[in-house]
Amino acid sequence: MFVVLTMLLALTGPASVQEGMAPPSAPALSDGPVNTGRLGAMIREAAPGAVVLVPAGVYREHLRIDKPLTLIAEPGAVIDGGGSGDIVEIAAPDVTFRGFVVCHTGIDLDRENAAIRVLAPRATIEGNTLEDILFGIDLREAPDSVVRGNRVGGKVLDIARRGDGLRLWRADRTLVEGNTVHDGRDAVLWYSTGITVRGNRSVRCRYGLHLMYSDEVTIEDNVLTENSVGIYLMYSRGVMVRRNQLVRNRGPSGYGLGLKETDRFTVEHNLIHGNRVGVYLDGSPFTDAQPGVFTRNTIALNDVGITFLPAVRGNRLSANNFIDNIEQVSIAGRGELKGNQFWDGDVGNFWTDYVGYDKDRDGVGDFVHESRTLFENLMDREPKLRLLLFSPTQQAIEFVGRAMPAIRPEPKFVDEVPLMRPVAVEVGAGGAPSAVGLGAASAGILGVGVFVLSVGLSGRLAAGLRGKSGRGGGA
Repeated sequence: MFVVLTMLLALTGPASVQEGMAPPSAPALSDGPVNTGRLGAMIREAAPGAVVLVPAGVYREHLRIDKPLTLIAEPGAVIDGGGSGDIVEIAAPDVTFRGFVVCHTGIDLDRENAAIRVLAPRATIEGNTLEDILFGIDLREAPDSVVRGNRVGGKVLDIARRGDGLRLWRADRTLVEGNTVHDGRDAVLWYSTGITVRGNRSVRCRYGLHLMYSDEVTIEDNVLTENSVGIYLMYSRGVMVRRNQLVRNRGPSGYGLGLKETDRFTVEHNLIHGNRVGVYLDGSPFTDAQPGVFTRNTIALNDVGITFLPAVRGNRLSANNFIDNIEQVSIAGRGELKGNQFWDGDVGNFWTDYVGYDKDRDGVGDFVHESRTLFENLMDREPKLRLLLFSPTQQAIEFVGRAMPAIRPEPKFVDEVPLMRPVAVEVGAGGAPSAVGLGAASAGILGVGVFVLSVGLSGRLAAGLRGKSGRGGGA
């Protein structure tokens, strides 16, 4: 029975154990007294609404802020938890906590020891550095808050024993902006509506950003790199993902962007580069309320550009650049890719493996682009065959597929109006991989890299991109 349960959990996808679960009620602040030191006395003596300037020094204490206050640290102000419990608890609305170094929480995962835990609305957590902490910034029923410009670094632990660098639970309308989270577990949003996540960096975590049951969320201008998964969206609606850089996320899942049963989403102007799988689609969109929109993204040098589960329907992909992914599009397991369209009106996508030409030079290929590679078809059904990539065996299978049309598979997808030139893509702040770096990996796309991946590129499709009359229809 245990083996069966384990297999079921493994098959439900990333983070399945967490699905639908609520975090437990907030644990006690620490095993010892709070507000007993010098900083605690300053909090006790301050009138509600006061601004408290905290001098430089090391404050070895645990704090509870139970009235509206603004605490501003002078350079060198450190709050040291001494390796036990939580460190700062904010239990009153309208608290600002700015400029501190907070370090050395406890390591109890059951009690979720946190550097800063917020239990009230309208908190501002800004410009703090969190070091050697289990959980970082934990907002619970703290709507209309601001988490800005913080640096959160986890403890030196195995990734399964780390805590979340950032967690929001029922924290509607919160702004998460300009933070860096490194060497933690996840940055996770649960049951939170109207969140903006902008200009953050996530490095060497499990999930750079993980949404569950969170609606009307904007995720823009973030850099998520060297995580197991860059962004993973689950059971959420109304999500905008734009101008992010999802680079080298290559853990056991290795998705740059994953979507599971997510609805009303738009993915645009993102750089998705060097991941195991650039985009992973499972049951998304979840309804037919509107198509899932992928437009003006550069999906480059991933092992797989986009993976669809066979039942996925209702996505529209146009004006994207598919650049030298080992496999541009895959279907996981057995099944056919139906009900997804690889063009919108007269605009398709740019594919580096397109073998057609443009006789009339209108920017659109004279023949459709389709993928009917026998080896890829076999590999989608049996992933272990990936071991044979670039081998003589692959070449032999491809030769047989070309020589014997009867065994050639049906095309996985068709792009009716493939583009002959790449599309300009805006890349958010933080810098894109250089064109020289891309050229080193694939000299044939050096010019494409210069054109597409430079920081701040904007503009429209190259002049003259017009579809051929008479093309159309759905995939």
